Amino acid sequence: MRFDVLTLFPEFFDGPLRCSVLGRALSSGILTVALWNLREFTSDKHGKVDDTPYGGGPGMVLSAEPFLAAVRALRPAVGTPVVLFTPQGEPLTQRRVTELATMSRAVLLCGHYEGVDERVRQTVVTEELSVGDYVLSGGEPAALALIDAVARLQPGALGNEASSEEESFSLGLLEYPQYTRPAEIAGLHVPDVLRRGHHAEVHRWRRREALRRTYLRRPELLARVELTKEDRLLLTEVVRELSERT
Repeated sequence: MRFDVLTLFPEFFDGPLRCSVLGRALSSGILTVALWNLREFTSDKHGKVDDTPYGGGPGMVLSAEPFLAAVRALRPAVGTPVVLFTPQGEPLTQRRVTELATMSRAVLLCGHYEGVDERVRQTVVTEELSVGDYVLSGGEPAALALIDAVARLQPGALGNEASSEEESFSLGLLEYPQYTRPAEIAGLHVPDVLRRGHHAEVHRWRRREALRRTYLRRPELLARVELTKEDRLLLTEVVRELSERT
């Protein structure tokens, strides 16, 4: 998959794109990330890309022209997502990440300052995404988060393909607790069920703990998951156990 990223700060991505899963995906050719400096697409000899807002107010607004010129130059095919990152956008979810991971290309627009001229939305943007209900200095961290999330789903990006299938949100639930050696540390022990090695019991324990963690921390997710009969029995056990403790 290829990402074209329009940004005022291409250097923001230098370190992260060399590390871990992203670094391996890029070096192996599984993923391509092209960084485009927005200043290269302005007609102003000084590379000016912003101006004061009409109607007054603090700060500067990114002009429409550089974005429009850049998208024209990149010539995305019909159906290619052109994404603007903004707190006003739809929340980025694992479901949307999974959908984007099936595409061959996406163009990411990173805003900055007080925002982007509204006409960018009206002409070239196909969707707006938000990574949370908070304000960032620009769209770069959000773009990096999306690239990383999509990269993990590309075939061959992870050493173990099953890893991405069992992570938080991949199956609609938060992930179950994980343990490694030693079996005891600071008086805390690895659950016996994980040490016995009975695969069916381990699977049931993990599913139960995923349901428990989701119920306690993100209960709204349970309404979006298609729970099996076994899941409902496990969840009933969890709720009963918790109620007995209070």
